[in-house]
Amino acid sequence: MPRLKIEISVPASHVDAVLDALHAAGAGRVGDYARCSSVWRVAGTWQPLPGARPYDGEVGAVQHGEECRVESVCEAEQARAVLEAVRAAHPYEEAVIHFLPLYEP
Repeated sequence: MPRLKIEISVPASHVDAVLDALHAAGAGRVGDYARCSSVWRVAGTWQPLPGARPYDGEVGAVQHGEECRVESVCEAEQARAVLEAVRAAHPYEEAVIHFLPLYEP
């Protein structure tokens, strides 16, 4: 069964909500362990374009700010449920959520 690495950029204020949603959807299982994830602070940049409703910043201005990167894993068949759960808990209009295939020989 293919496994995926999940990468999510989220403001620090919403890390716990995103982690809870991620794990409630079944992500973070590694063998006999549950809720496996890592979180660290990163610097992000973004520029809201006309029509955007930014969580942080203003349309047209390049923004620089601190975010957190959340990483975990899930089975490929869980990806849709994980994506929907994380989007529901995430404050960004366009949440950055990546699913990357893992090579497991």
